[in-house]
Amino acid sequence: LKLLMTLQFFIHLHTNIHGMIKFLCKDIDFKLTRQKVLKDWIKKIITNHSLRVGDINYLLTNDQEVLQVNKDFLGHDYYTDIITFDTSDYEYGGESSDKISGDIVISVDTVRENAGFYGVQFTEELHRVIIHGILHLIGYDDLNDEDKLQMREQENIALLLLKEYES
Repeated sequence: LKLLMTLQFFIHLHTNIHGMIKFLCKDIDFKLTRQKVLKDWIKKIITNHSLRVGDINYLLTNDQEVLQVNKDFLGHDYYTDIITFDTSDYEYGGESSDKISGDIVISVDTVRENAGFYGVQFTEELHRVIIHGILHLIGYDDLNDEDKLQMREQENIALLLLKEYES
């Protein structure tokens, strides 16, 4: 039933919102602030890579929900801060497109824990994770050390750009 509800949630997003970035919170006491700034920032990162924005849906939730998504969709039985599903092919009939679309699930609990571990502010870590999902949709990966270094560099570039939006 929970899996069905999660699927219905994503189907609802894709049938009602097109060409937009959407943030939703589920089962957490958390409100994402400055959404317009974040959306503009995300769009800029995407266009800087010569791509266009399709449907990008963020679900900000708790550890248990992310664990369930990880089990149900990826067969992984562990906690994580983010899971990114690239739906670009789904959105555009399997044809290659310069539009990126995806569903990104973020555990606010794990982001908060990681911020403490890395000694950074929660919002900085959350922004890093938010753009990490976008970078996956753009085509960056983090499976080996070289990829991880390139991903981290792109995250840092994006975070610097966000500071420009904030000033």
